[in-house]
Amino acid sequence: MTTPAIDQNKAKAFMFQMMGMMSSAMLTLMTSIAHRAGLFDAMAALPPSTSEEIASAADLNERYVREWLAAMTAGRVVEFDAAARTYRLPPEHAASLTRAAGRRNLATIAQFVPLFGNVEDELLESFRNGGGVPYDRFERFQQLMADESAKVVDFRLLRVTLPLVEGLPERLTNGIDVLDAGCGQGHAINIMARAFPNSRFTGYDFSTEGVAAAEAEAQDLGLTNARFAVHDLAAIDEPEAFDLITAFDAIHDQAQPAQVLQNIANALRPRGAFLMVDIAASSDLADNLQNPLAPMQYSISTMHCMTVSLALGGAGLGTMWGEQLARDMLADAGFTSVDMKRVEGDIMNAYYIARKD
Repeated sequence: MTTPAIDQNKAKAFMFQMMGMMSSAMLTLMTSIAHRAGLFDAMAALPPSTSEEIASAADLNERYVREWLAAMTAGRVVEFDAAARTYRLPPEHAASLTRAAGRRNLATIAQFVPLFGNVEDELLESFRNGGGVPYDRFERFQQLMADESAKVVDFRLLRVTLPLVEGLPERLTNGIDVLDAGCGQGHAINIMARAFPNSRFTGYDFSTEGVAAAEAEAQDLGLTNARFAVHDLAAIDEPEAFDLITAFDAIHDQAQPAQVLQNIANALRPRGAFLMVDIAASSDLADNLQNPLAPMQYSISTMHCMTVSLALGGAGLGTMWGEQLARDMLADAGFTSVDMKRVEGDIMNAYYIARKD
């Protein structure tokens, strides 16, 4: 067999690409640790400081902080004054790394990397034998997702997302019945219930932990128009019970997404709307190659979204099921009109508004 000729320049360039990728992966782990330890928040409030001063401000062990600072300096996240032996987190970097940055805090996303790494052995078994890694093996996943979604919900839900459905804020003000399918810890339902006291809100999720957190928040807010229940969305049988059904980043995770969409369509009343927010992508890999988020999203799909569905013997749609397949499945479920919208500043999501009439 003839060995193919190797383009040495291409091979060298790829080697450096791989080295950079691995270096970035390790920096992502350091970013997760820093977020959880409060290091970015501490540094953002300090002038250029020594490792001892930074460790003291964050109430952490200096030796570990010093080694972390070295990694972040080498990664060009932290600035280092070699003469003064001081470190500084530039405000331009703090704007993407601190809790004060709110929804722009990307350090929160770094926490998913070690989380997914914890299931690598089980995922490898699925590569070899099929099946998947069950949802309950992803410790902290729901809390991390709740934290991420809360940032977006607080910023965008009332002001941007709901008005995408024509006339919806007025109908909510007057009073309608709303279901959030796959509500997680229920923050979106509670935000809407507080804003629209004349409407009635229901949240369904298969996670007992999530529903308990949702109920606790509703109680803390003194809400009387929000209720939650542990429910398998594939088993919903409530004909024409709701005027609005929402699903925020939930459908592609379902074991039986076709059945779930059909149940949602059946649960809508005449003039009702299904607002489905899901990942903005094409169903064709070739169309996604210029999407800078695609490598991350396909990886997340492999390590969570697809595998948790397959663990239940499900369809395994994956994160990047895409617009074409979404439209086809919505039509098959009984929706006769589907309008897909995008929101300025949100490169992650597509907003589908589906109706039966």
